[in-house]
Amino acid sequence: MRMTVDKKVGQQVYKFTFEGKNLHEVVMESQKLAFPDVEKCGLCGKPRLFLDAYVAQGKYKYTKVVCADCKGNLTFGQRQDDADTVYLRRKEGTREYDWQAYVPKADAKGS
Repeated sequence: MRMTVDKKVGQQVYKFTFEGKNLHEVVMESQKLAFPDVEKCGLCGKPRLFLDAYVAQGKYKYTKVVCADCKGNLTFGQRQDDADTVYLRRKEGTREYDWQAYVPKADAKGS
């Protein structure tokens, strides 16, 4: 059995497909994407968002929602007991998403 779930991130719609032997397994797999649609940037309010993923230092995996306008980002978290279950990070003790402003790195000359 197969199920497709659409997740809207900004103006993009991403399609995720889940498979299982029966309805219960398919629904359980789909719940591993434990995040709602993200319509606009939490910093600048613009809808030009996209998903980004990368590996740092050869071992740390990151997936983020990134704003094409202000370059702010919202990182996905993972459950410790199941790295395949992801959610959007919130500010500690709140229901507010933890959007991070872009901070440019200084170039090699320190400017």
